[in-house]
Amino acid sequence: MPLSPKKDCIIVAFDRTTDAMAMEKACMEDGVPGRIIPMPPQISAGCGMVWKADPADKEAVLAEVEKIGLTPASVHQLML
Repeated sequence: MPLSPKKDCIIVAFDRTTDAMAMEKACMEDGVPGRIIPMPPQISAGCGMVWKADPADKEAVLAEVEKIGLTPASVHQLML
């Protein structure tokens, strides 16, 4: 099976796994697009789990982070 082409995405990294899980729960409840994935090799900071979303949803994702009171370790725009 051929590999899917890489797409531009937003990655929100957290220092704690519990923060990444809180982000997943809140986004699912509030309908914010994206999903939790393992830390991409291009990023070396954080807990090992990140929130991945389409760049078009960056504003909604960052608003959700603020709404639930989390502080991301970093935010990146990558091709994955």
